[in-house]
Amino acid sequence: MSKKILPLAAMENLLKQKANASRVSNDAKEALRDALEDYAEEIGLKAVKFANHSGRKTIKSSDIKLAVKWLFHLCYFNFIVAFSAFEY
Repeated sequence: MSKKILPLAAMENLLKQKANASRVSNDAKEALRDALEDYAEEIGLKAVKFANHSGRKTIKSSDIKLAVKWLFHLCYFNFIVAFSAFEY
């Protein structure tokens, strides 16, 4: 099990302030933290590739934005492919 970076208190604040949750269980905080850290790792790995492809070692905000866009399109494509297998 890897060491977690994001604090659980921040997960509670996100859910209460942004999603208007009145109460948040510890399991919910941990699940959100795990999901966000996994997603951040994927974004970071792709952003590093974009920076390296541009001949840079420094990740810029444009690399992050492009990585988010790329991952969104990848997820959307996978969603379309998965549902195209169903017969209606």
